[in-house]
Amino acid sequence: MPVDHLYGGPIISRYLVEQGYKDDGDVVVVSPDVGGVSRAKSLAEGLGCSFAVIAKRRPEPNKVEVVEIVGKVANRKCIMIDDMIDTGSSIISGAEALMERGATQVFATCTHPIFSKDATVRLQASCITEIVCVDTIPIPPEKMVPKLTVLSSHELIGEAIRRIHLNESISELFSDWR
Repeated sequence: MPVDHLYGGPIISRYLVEQGYKDDGDVVVVSPDVGGVSRAKSLAEGLGCSFAVIAKRRPEPNKVEVVEIVGKVANRKCIMIDDMIDTGSSIISGAEALMERGATQVFATCTHPIFSKDATVRLQASCITEIVCVDTIPIPPEKMVPKLTVLSSHELIGEAIRRIHLNESISELFSDWR
């Protein structure tokens, strides 16, 4: 059965543009790992800024060690983008490393907010300024914390359904997200 992937990146990008991060010379988009470079590059292009990459290793499950940060992050607002946040360990470790290297603020973004165990409590207590996610997974009220911003995917899903019904292109929805 053919499927179409619906990407949360454009939803996050639109929010960040609305918040004034487009063409802000003090902003850098950061991939929390090498696997997310294309996602970070796409967001950076959308915001008109540079991007950086965190090189890390996992000595054991749910343990993260930052090896190096490639790119300029000192004196900049860092926007980390990932596909999901589960326990929060990886994104928190990355944020701490960015702050240690001189970042002024760190924002964490993801499409899928899994938020296992006490992830939101740990994220709230971390150095991260704001956590932005898409509503692809319901977040129970007890996991809603002040730093958390949940963006709606209803317009994207509705437009995808309309396009499928009319036999129009789904990929054109993401023409600005490449």
